[in-house]
Amino acid sequence: MSAPRPRDVDALVAAALAEDLGEVGDLTARATIPADATGRAVVVAREAGVVSGVDFVVAAFAQVDPRLEVELLAADGDRVAPGTPVARVAGPTRGIVTGERVALNFLGLLSGVATATARLVDEVAGTGAQVVDTRKTVPGLRAAQKRAVRHGGGANHRLGLHDAVMVKDNHIALAGGVTAVLERLAGGPDAPGHMVRIEVEVDTLEQLRELAGFERRRIDAGQRPVVDVVLLDNMGPAGVREAVELLRDAGVRPVVEVSGGVVPAAPGEPSAARALAEAGADVLSSGALTHSARWLDVALEDE
Repeated sequence: MSAPRPRDVDALVAAALAEDLGEVGDLTARATIPADATGRAVVVAREAGVVSGVDFVVAAFAQVDPRLEVELLAADGDRVAPGTPVARVAGPTRGIVTGERVALNFLGLLSGVATATARLVDEVAGTGAQVVDTRKTVPGLRAAQKRAVRHGGGANHRLGLHDAVMVKDNHIALAGGVTAVLERLAGGPDAPGHMVRIEVEVDTLEQLRELAGFERRRIDAGQRPVVDVVLLDNMGPAGVREAVELLRDAGVRPVVEVSGGVVPAAPGEPSAARALAEAGADVLSSGALTHSARWLDVALEDE
């Protein structure tokens, strides 16, 4: 028994088809292909990559014409070589050409995210560091893009503003500084409950030293630390190494997340991500996985 489609898929496909078909449908298919014509075609990956988005392929053709039959030949998370067939579609020919672009748009976009993630995961293999995404996603496609990151071997950061506390530089500046923020998080009137994880971004070692001192005082007083994760932003390998040593010397042990410059390396270039991981990062977060990943080249070909 196959797993049910994620609940966002059908609505996203319906919106994409409505955008493409407008009020009158596919004029070209109707003008050039007989209504009773049937055919077969195959969706092919034209380059090496990691597949993501096969549910969208199935849904696109099913919504265009329920008589179309889609056979999946690859699964989300599969690594494919150039020329690998991903899916086969058979049935009314008009429906095949009408659903083609919507199916390929989702598959190419999401497979591109999965492929970029896999490259980054491969770069840091053996370091113990985990690759995660961010909230820099295409509006409306967050869940799908975050699934694609998982298909590529990465993991997900928070899903939105609603499921974790993440204090960034603007929060700190507008709230009066690191200590002021930590005091509110520790026991202010709107402090999150004990089930909510808390992450705080620091831009400088001075800010990190202030955070570590606050946490050390709490520990010495028999209180639990406030911060679960420290985000080091744009510090570079040397800065990350110094930051990790600072936390260790203070006896404070949050998860260390690093962002800034975390992108897959160009062929033949050294991996900046691996250097950050080897410097002591536990987690590497990359917005580029979802906002800048190049689409995988996929096509629909006659069979």
